[in-house]
Amino acid sequence: MSGHMTSDKDKTTVGRLKSRPQFLAVRAGESRKGPLFLLEVLDRKDMEGDARVGFTVTKKHGNAVERNRMRRRLKEAVRLSAGFAMKPGHDYVIVARRDLLHAPFDALARALCDRIENKPKQKRPSAGSRKP
Repeated sequence: MSGHMTSDKDKTTVGRLKSRPQFLAVRAGESRKGPLFLLEVLDRKDMEGDARVGFTVTKKHGNAVERNRMRRRLKEAVRLSAGFAMKPGHDYVIVARRDLLHAPFDALARALCDRIENKPKQKRPSAGSRKP
C-alpha cells in the first residue's frame, strides 16, 4: 500500500455476490424496505474487503425480458451512483420490486443511495405536508 492519492482505492470497487450461500448470508443481515426495492445489508466485519453487491429479481416480477431490464437498471444505478455509498466489508443484496420497472432512473438511483446510507425516508410532498 503506497500513499498515492491517485490509486484505485479512491474509486469504490464493488464486487459481485455470486453464490447462493452468499445471498442467503446477507438475508440474515439488516433489511431496509423501500417502495422500489428491498435492500439487505450484511456487515462482514472485514474493513479491508470490498463492498459486494447482488441483485435479486424474482419470477413474479414479469417475464425474462422485464426481469433482465430491472436487473440492468439496478446494476447501472449502482455503477453510476449508489456504489459510492457502499461501505467496504459490507454485502448488499437489492431485491427488486415490481415498481422498479417504471420508476424514473434518477429516482431509483437516489433511493438506492439513501437506503445504502441508511437515511430514512423523509419528505413526502403529498397530503399533510405541513408548511408554516
